[in-house]
Amino acid sequence: MNKRAIIAAGTAAAMIVGLGACGSSNGDSSGDTAQGKVYYLNSKPEVVDQFDELAKAFTDETGIKVDVVTATMADYETTLTSELAKSEPPTTWTMSPNDLAKYKKYLTPMQDTDVYKNLTDAGKASAVQDSENVYAIPYVQEWYGIIYNKKIVKDYCSKDYAVIKSADDIKDWPTLKAVAESMMEHKDDLGLEGAFTTPSVENSDYYRFTAHMIRPAEYFEYKDNNTTFMPEITWKYLDNYKDLYDLQVNTSPGDAKTDATSMSYEDVTAQFSLGEVAFYPNGVWAYSQIKDNNVADEDLGMLPYYMGIPGEEDYGPGVIMDNQWVVNKNASKADQEATLKFIEWVQTSDEAKRIVAKEMGFAMPATTYGDDAQPDNPLVDQALAYQKEGKKYIRSFELPSLAWQKDFGGALLEYVQGTKDWDNVRKVITDEWKSTWEANEKAAPGSLPAQKEFTE
Repeated sequence: MNKRAIIAAGTAAAMIVGLGACGSSNGDSSGDTAQGKVYYLNSKPEVVDQFDELAKAFTDETGIKVDVVTATMADYETTLTSELAKSEPPTTWTMSPNDLAKYKKYLTPMQDTDVYKNLTDAGKASAVQDSENVYAIPYVQEWYGIIYNKKIVKDYCSKDYAVIKSADDIKDWPTLKAVAESMMEHKDDLGLEGAFTTPSVENSDYYRFTAHMIRPAEYFEYKDNNTTFMPEITWKYLDNYKDLYDLQVNTSPGDAKTDATSMSYEDVTAQFSLGEVAFYPNGVWAYSQIKDNNVADEDLGMLPYYMGIPGEEDYGPGVIMDNQWVVNKNASKADQEATLKFIEWVQTSDEAKRIVAKEMGFAMPATTYGDDAQPDNPLVDQALAYQKEGKKYIRSFELPSLAWQKDFGGALLEYVQGTKDWDNVRKVITDEWKSTWEANEKAAPGSLPAQKEFTE
């Protein structure tokens, strides 16, 4: 198997699709109903063994039975809908901030619980809430931006045609653009295929552009309007987003018109992991697919999404907390209490911290997780370095739905292939933004994200 195939296989294993739900049970099957039990429907198949380990450790310590059932990404929504209809539904599951309207009727408020109080300020700000209650709490904090190869940049800086002296000079959009274009011009001398990875919007890869790279444009428009939610948005900074997307199209290997739909997440990751390009927009989770290839840990860096939005130089990479735990209000009181006890144990137990940080590789947004309970991930270290420098972070506010993201990706594809212009991209994401939030509010009145005064 060639190295590109190895990377693809590793990535596919991490994303796991097409398998049925699997589960484990800890403790005697009869359980102690007086102290309750926990049934967790997990959406992250790549860490199913670690969740099973957490469950067993908690049961061994407390005697409370924990069942962990894991559904694949492709089947998660279907599995959750089916399980919620059963007489003994999940007591907790993973919910995206986009899904409050869909599941609000099942959720118990969490703002008065210890598990909410244990969150960092950033965790509290990202918790799923409407104007009255908090309904979900994040259990993993992740960062995303432009991953780069320090070795390639250093080699580039040694050339007489370099426009910077070191990677530290890349602190704004004009510099990033100049470096990428210069690298592309001299790619043969540098031994590269391109400067940026291919900006693919194939089904496995479009999320990088429709769920992550768009967030700075959303964030700064909210900031301008002093709010944390807008049911209608103008996309004031969408042309800045376009500039960054166009830069990737123009400085990536091959023909972006065809590669934008034919190259998978695995293919694009391989471009960076094999040292073929210098820049790769993605998040800290990509480390598991990058490591053990042609980029050493010490050569991994991360830049914010520079795209020319005024003031962006004061910010580091984006922060996202889309994986959040809920508590099912339809579960028995004993089961609800057992579930909260389990979540609090994951936040506070030394054994849980070891499993979460060192085996799962998660950075949990809890005040109980100190420097000794952070994952062994150089990209996380890079992201945290911005915070230590005093940089603010770009918070990831809610997006309307997965369908909105998919349609956004489809419009990007039409743009890059030249069948429709950029105005169509703007129309699709603006019109569907409004209509989707309207539909969410109609389906579950009062479920729209809270409109609060903007804070950083």
